[in-house]
Amino acid sequence: MKHMLPRAGLLAMLTFCLPIRAGEANLDVARDDVQRFVRLMVQQHGFSAAELTGLLRAAQPQTRILELMRRPAERTLAWWEYRARFLTNERIAAGVQVWQSHRDELERVSMRTGVPAQYLVAITGVETLYGRVTGRHRVLDALVTLGFDYPPRGAYFRGELTQFLLMAREEGLDARTPLGSYAGAMGIAQFMPSSVRRYAVDAGSDGKRDMWQYGPDVFASIANYFVVHGWRAGQPVLADASHDAAPDDPAALKVTLAETIATLRSRGYRFDSTLPETAPAMLIPAKLADVMSWRIGYQNFYVITRYNRSMLYAMAVHDLAQAIAASYQEASRVAQEP
Repeated sequence: MKHMLPRAGLLAMLTFCLPIRAGEANLDVARDDVQRFVRLMVQQHGFSAAELTGLLRAAQPQTRILELMRRPAERTLAWWEYRARFLTNERIAAGVQVWQSHRDELERVSMRTGVPAQYLVAITGVETLYGRVTGRHRVLDALVTLGFDYPPRGAYFRGELTQFLLMAREEGLDARTPLGSYAGAMGIAQFMPSSVRRYAVDAGSDGKRDMWQYGPDVFASIANYFVVHGWRAGQPVLADASHDAAPDDPAALKVTLAETIATLRSRGYRFDSTLPETAPAMLIPAKLADVMSWRIGYQNFYVITRYNRSMLYAMAVHDLAQAIAASYQEASRVAQEP
């Protein structure tokens, strides 16, 4: 939920005594790394040292968040297992309902950006089950935990903490209240704070970028993210491929457009495509329960991986989008029957 505060009153209220959750230790603000962060925020962004220190003192690092960071689903599941989590009848039906409920908004955004409605809906279906599961971790706690106690990516998450604090100031948010994922992603579309500031759109023209409630801001922001990262209107996303004895090692394949349609065909991969032979492409392993299968990803597939750097994720979004579109079209056809 989005809790709104007057912009001028945000920093002032942070000087009050902030709540402490029973049984959880708050951040030690005397740490050298925390003090360095505070100094940078003061010098570079004009925050008050006392007020920011008071806010950070309210943060509570979470051991559970560190455990979750070490085993995300994208690294442990095969494609057929991952797909089964997202391509369910219930999730498809719920996506159709979202499309029907927000038809006009989706049509406007799709017409303006060239991103099909089914992909805008599918992103929210994969990310948060259409807004039902947006995360139960305080964003402040998540970013403080990962920024100061997760060395492999500490610099990145301190950057996101910076962006979160700036976003809270800009949007008039109480920085202690937003909830999100264990990595600090927020709202129906699960934007990281830097993505909110860079890509979120005030499509409703109300002076705010509301990523917490379904509406024009959510759809327009996802579409804007896609467009900025190179979405090509009218072009395909994926193609299924076959090979008699594929020469490539699935574990060695990367999320990069390092191939072309021609180079993949020259190695014996068979697939249909309306794109020219020179079109950039990537080979995607899609392991099924009893056999290895292959798919070919194009520029628009690569764009989806900019949302989440996982081939499994991008395939799930694509397949869910296609299933939602087919079901939506069938529902529309039935509704028009006499």
